Parts: sequence; structure tokens; C-alpha cells
Amino acid sequence: MKRRSLIGGLALLPLVLGLAPRRAWAIGGVLPELGQPAPDFELDGVAPGGSLSAAAKASEPLPIRVGLNDLRGRWLVLYFYPKDFTSGCTIEARGFQQDLAAFQAESATVIGVSADDQEAHASFCGSEGLVFPLLSDPGGVVSRRYGSWIAPYSQRHTFLIAPDGILRQRWTAVRPSGHSREVLAELQRQKSSIA
Repeated sequence: MKRRSLIGGLALLPLVLGLAPRRAWAIGGVLPELGQPAPDFELDGVAPGGSLSAAAKASEPLPIRVGLNDLRGRWLVLYFYPKDFTSGCTIEARGFQQDLAAFQAESATVIGVSADDQEAHASFCGSEGLVFPLLSDPGGVVSRRYGSWIAPYSQRHTFLIAPDGILRQRWTAVRPSGHSREVLAELQRQKSSIA
């Protein structure tokens, strides 16, 4: 029995000394690594006029299907949020909507993801005047890939993905107020460091 305890204790030694590989954890699971390809996804959702185009006007949101590969060549702000029509999620969405022209000027697409269905997303877009896509992840499959899922909700996390599909920055435990400006500043910093 003592021998087994000693062996078990020795097995934990690398973890105690910090020699084990470092994985980034957040409420919601293991986060994807910075500097690595962003986890792939393809989800149904809604977008104004059914388009990802920056020229889309506020109109009735139409169904779309979007995958990471559809967004190659542009910066992507992929933000996960718990639920349409809740106070924090509304504040966060309004912030991204308010700064949308600035994101588009930086060749960036903003996309929100939650477990809500397309009907709820369409209603939320209409109610808040959102003209960027909202995607539905009802079972949390994509949210899990991004370490952003505690059933039955996506967690409030944001990811900045470069045009080549590499994850450049992530935010966890996001405070909705002012978050869009924080992401925009990091996008501009990332772009200037590349130039």
C-alpha cells in the first residue's frame, strides 16, 4: 500500500513542478491554443439579407450556413454568448453593432454564437437592429471545441482569428460593456504587428 502511494505521488511530481504541458483552461473547458489553427466549425444561423457581406443592410434576417473555411482571407471575431435577450448578451451585441463599421474597415467579420435557435436569433437581430450573423449551436458542439460550453449554454468567450485561420487572441470571462472596443483595439494591434 505504501509503495503504491509513493508511485502515485511520483507520478504527480511533474505536475507539481510545472513540467507538464500547459493547457489553457477556462470555465467551459479547454481553450484552443494561441498561434494554432482555430477549431473548424460549420453552423446554421441568420444574417441580414442572408449575407455575410459588409454591404448587407438591416433587413429581415435570413437563414445561412457558415463555416470557418467560408471566412478565410478575412479577420474573424467569433464571440460566444449565453442567450439572446438577456441583459449582458444584449449589451455585448449592441457594442459589436455599434463598432461594426470599424471592424469592417479592418476587413473583419463579426459573428455571434449561442445555443439559441435561428428563430430566436432572427427575433434578437430584429429587436436590436443587428446586421451581423448569429449562429446556432444548440448542442454546444462548436462551443465545446472552443472551451466555451457549460450545458445548456455557451460561455461568454471571444476569439480573434487571422485570415489564415490561426487563432491570434482569446478572451474569457468577458465583461460585456466595452468588450467590443477591447477586441477592436487588439485587432488593430495584431494587424499593425504584421505590417
